[in-house]
Amino acid sequence: MNKSRAIYPGSFDPVHFGHLDVIRRSTHLFSDLIIAVAASNSKGPLFTVEERMAMLRETLGDDPAITILPLEGLLVDFAREHGVFTVIRGLRAVSDFEFEFQMALMNRKLEPRLETVYLTPKEDYTYLSSRIMKEVARFGGDVSQLAPRQVIQGFERLRGQNREIL
Repeated sequence: MNKSRAIYPGSFDPVHFGHLDVIRRSTHLFSDLIIAVAASNSKGPLFTVEERMAMLRETLGDDPAITILPLEGLLVDFAREHGVFTVIRGLRAVSDFEFEFQMALMNRKLEPRLETVYLTPKEDYTYLSSRIMKEVARFGGDVSQLAPRQVIQGFERLRGQNREIL
């Protein structure tokens, strides 16, 4: 198999075990993976881009095949800048497909070289999303089985700073 480079974009606000599963499996398919952490200001992020990147770095360690970078602006511009034209996206359920399909078509319209590869997470994580995890954490639920230790510590820091978990 000819391994190449790919981009896995997302808000990762915060990263959870479903994301990490897709990352792990992507590194088996591609020789290099860029994790592009989007600002996602329209989503009202809980953690800053810097905090999310730090959580990813701490969780993933020093894997030379993984680069973690901030993503501002259009994904197609980021892809051109880095010379990477394969995008990884996770699909949990059929309901994710319509939005992801539209995004892939728009990206390809803007940059014809861009291809999107869909990976489904391990069955244990198909219900999991950052939004749902934040909702559970907001009401004091146990999210330790959903995300790495670094994220749990991030939630604890927010509570210590009296920042509301949205």
